[in-house]
Amino acid sequence: MKSPKILPWYARKAGVSVERAEALWRKAVREATADTGWVGTSEFWGAALDRFLELLQDEQTTLCQPHMETFVRSQHRMWLLPLLAAEDMFNAMSANWQRYRNQMRKAA
Repeated sequence: MKSPKILPWYARKAGVSVERAEALWRKAVREATADTGWVGTSEFWGAALDRFLELLQDEQTTLCQPHMETFVRSQHRMWLLPLLAAEDMFNAMSANWQRYRNQMRKAA
């Protein structure tokens, strides 16, 4: 039996390899067949998908993967702070220089 086309998306979302997700899908199909007794009905596919998502969630909780996205974003913002400060300083210097030039033109 073929796996659903959305299986790689579920695997990426859970942080599981596609091969492991396919194994979990096959297990879910076996359990759905045992539970419903019928293959190919909407009840069967619903039970298989529900069980697959449960198995995928269980697999995801066993993985020890730190969530680095928040850390990387905060580091990126901290890296930008000196550049933003320099930009503000140059803008202030430019504004002061423009005011100085305008005063000198008016005085002349």
